Amino acid sequence: MRIASILTLSVGSCLLGSIVLAQTASKVPLNDLSAFRPPVSANWRIAADVMADLNQPNTVQLKPATAGATGGVLVCTPASKNTGQANLISTLEHGDADLEFDFMMAKGANSGVYLQGRYEVQLFDSWGVTVPKSADVGSIYERWDDSRPDGKQGYEGHPARQNAGKAPGLWQHLKISFQAPRFDASGKKTENAKILRAELNGVLIHDNVDLSGPTRGAISATEAARGPLVFQGDHGAVAIRNISYTLFDKNKPRLTNLSYMIYKGQYRDEVSFGGMAPESKGTSPVLSAAVSRIPNDFLVRYTGTLHVEDPGEYTFAMNTAGGGGQLRVNGQPLGKWSDNNQSGKATLPVGDLPFEAIYSKYVEWNRPDLQLAVSGPGIRQFMLTPATISEQGETDPILVTAEGNTILRSFMDLPRTKTDQGRTYRVTHGISVGSPEQVHYTYDADFGNVVQVWRGMFLDATPMWENRGDGSSRPMGAVNYLGGKPQLALTRLASPQAPWPTDTMGSGFRPKGYQLDDKDRPTFRYMTAGASVDDQIQALPDGHGLRRQLTVSQPGAGLYARLAAGTSIEAMPNNTYLIDGKSYMIQLNEAGGAQPVVRTSNGAQELIIPVSGKLTYSILF
Repeated sequence: MRIASILTLSVGSCLLGSIVLAQTASKVPLNDLSAFRPPVSANWRIAADVMADLNQPNTVQLKPATAGATGGVLVCTPASKNTGQANLISTLEHGDADLEFDFMMAKGANSGVYLQGRYEVQLFDSWGVTVPKSADVGSIYERWDDSRPDGKQGYEGHPARQNAGKAPGLWQHLKISFQAPRFDASGKKTENAKILRAELNGVLIHDNVDLSGPTRGAISATEAARGPLVFQGDHGAVAIRNISYTLFDKNKPRLTNLSYMIYKGQYRDEVSFGGMAPESKGTSPVLSAAVSRIPNDFLVRYTGTLHVEDPGEYTFAMNTAGGGGQLRVNGQPLGKWSDNNQSGKATLPVGDLPFEAIYSKYVEWNRPDLQLAVSGPGIRQFMLTPATISEQGETDPILVTAEGNTILRSFMDLPRTKTDQGRTYRVTHGISVGSPEQVHYTYDADFGNVVQVWRGMFLDATPMWENRGDGSSRPMGAVNYLGGKPQLALTRLASPQAPWPTDTMGSGFRPKGYQLDDKDRPTFRYMTAGASVDDQIQALPDGHGLRRQLTVSQPGAGLYARLAAGTSIEAMPNNTYLIDGKSYMIQLNEAGGAQPVVRTSNGAQELIIPVSGKLTYSILF
């Protein structure tokens, strides 16, 4: 019986942790193809919607766009293998930029997006891949040199950290933060391009990856400070929508003329310095807590000049480890005095502006540390303080692997839907089951139902066991949440139109635990509505999803199973349904002749089916 394999890694946490300073993104209009350089290949067109059948290789079905419609879908249906004609090149040119978009792959399809037309991030049907290579989805494709020995022409590819890709026919989301190469005044490259961060379906797949030069198939072997986006259009059927970008091409503000004064004592609120004599004072080239030799119970007050070259709204975020503090820029306080973290916005003119930062350290067990980040119009978040690793922030992550079938019980937090109040639902009797196929799920023993499924790595149990812990764990892969608020999988309805109960009251639901088979896979058992249920959930051998078999004794009349709920449910061939805006699929395998019903309930759609004995279906994602 495999309960959990534990891996701990020693890492230092980032300066400001999860503080993110948002920028306003621009959209690439997709009501027509005017955002791309002519001539545009006939491989590309704008559609209103698109579908890809799991059984039709390299094929998509289009719903034509109507005249004047906005927010279309960019679709490639390749007929030509001529790269120069088939690729789609944006009129936009970028240097440092954040890019994100949704994409959908056809079965077996291959495409890619080239940043600056030179550095390719793969778009590929990698469904079921357990060990990604440089050609798999989200990976940075390899460079190429024909003069190298046979079999070694490709080099320096960067596989994604894990396969967070979804099935063909489902919408996926890619988000990339890119830093362009740097050049001196003579045009000599001084710094390589970088993928600072890339996320696929919400999962980090690249972090600070150095790109020594263009990848194979680039529009030019010569690097430049700016270049277009290029979508590969000669390899496979792909759909793209919701392309947005943020350009970072403005000058960063900088601090000058920094002076400091240090005061002894505990200061836990805003301070008036009139008549107070500092313990010491001086000048510093950087903003740092290190100017104080006192380990605790001190306050450091910095004053200086913030040089701003581009006007606009700037966002500041300050971390004051083990204490509190306050910022003032151009005479404006950025919020009230606060402990640990302070953030605020200020609209700043061009010029040399007065600057003040106050840091008070009074928590004895913290290491002194002052950190300040800023972002602004056309300026990616950067640190105004030296890069350090806070001793306070160091944590050994406790990662649970699943080389075999693995079970871990913990609390599990699920996001609420937009119409619900609060931030999360807490599943207090969650049982997470991992598989070597890298397809995992969480079972809610309070409702007898699967509440989330994911692909990739298994669990981060750090919040469960680090220090006192809060009893919860977190999936480490690309998660699909199944239906929002946890509800029963089976219940008795007076009619197919009767509302699904929102809790277990009156249902007679009673959990009976689970039993493991010879491969450590659980079958959950419970009573509900007078029926006895065996609930067996197993990873499909190809890693394409999960198969669930509900075996019901004494089902009686009016017993229904709720297979899915979401904003939309679309029927596909082979008893398959696209759920919640094409985020995952349900495929009906065996239902004893019963027919599913798609219905609207409480503003959402539900897929339900009568149950008379045995029901088998697959969750594909």
